[in-house]
Amino acid sequence: MDKKANIRNMSVIAHVDHGKSTLTDSLVSKAGIIALQNAGEDRFTDTRKDEQERCITIKSTAISLYYELSEKNMEYIEQEKDGNGFLINLIDSPGHVDFSSEVTAALRVTDGALVVVDCVSGVCVQTETVLRQAIAERIKPVLFMNKMDRALLELQLEQEDLYQTFQRIVESVNVIIATYSTEDGPMGDIQVDPTKGTVGFGSGLHGWAFTMKQFAEFYAAKFKITPAKLMTRLWGDQFYNAKEKKWAKTYSDGYVRGFNQFILDPIFK
Repeated sequence: MDKKANIRNMSVIAHVDHGKSTLTDSLVSKAGIIALQNAGEDRFTDTRKDEQERCITIKSTAISLYYELSEKNMEYIEQEKDGNGFLINLIDSPGHVDFSSEVTAALRVTDGALVVVDCVSGVCVQTETVLRQAIAERIKPVLFMNKMDRALLELQLEQEDLYQTFQRIVESVNVIIATYSTEDGPMGDIQVDPTKGTVGFGSGLHGWAFTMKQFAEFYAAKFKITPAKLMTRLWGDQFYNAKEKKWAKTYSDGYVRGFNQFILDPIFK
């Protein structure tokens, strides 16, 4: 608590039933507060009896988590820092439209917003509302695409279809951000971009997630380039030919999209 540079205040915002409380559960279990096998089922931040009965969040609930970052990841932090131990004050806010005043109250005391989007349902009405509230309070958003397990197991999408689904969600979120903020505004450019590490993918219920950075670090030694440069190749129109070991910006025979080949393929297998 005495290292003020290492305190982060975050709020989790999303449409109703997109998995905020479940995702928060996974983060709480990672901090060692609840057992890993109970994460997702406990809904630890739904403290009221009526919240547990109805399976919805009514009041914003704050929880403090302690997390130690590895030396390798410390290089990515551009802000002022003091050691590698961070105190994260996380606020789980309601998604229901009737409790949007709770979201505004939560946003006013935080520095950043974790926008959770169900990758099956996509960007919904309340997603736009909470994003607009965040931008009005000058809060920088980061995007997390939740329920990826549903896209894999229920919809059983092909790799390219899944990539297009993610692409559409990122574009929809950026359209909302561009509508309510400008690049020359007080916050600068706050659009989310997987190649900059501001978009995460995963499943809150099953407790796994990843960003481009993690996969870029796996493959950086193989390609003999820096993870930051490789991240730009793992998203967008970047195609790789394994036989010729060449990258291209347009699709042709023998070329596979970088995101599909290096990220989705290992997950599918």
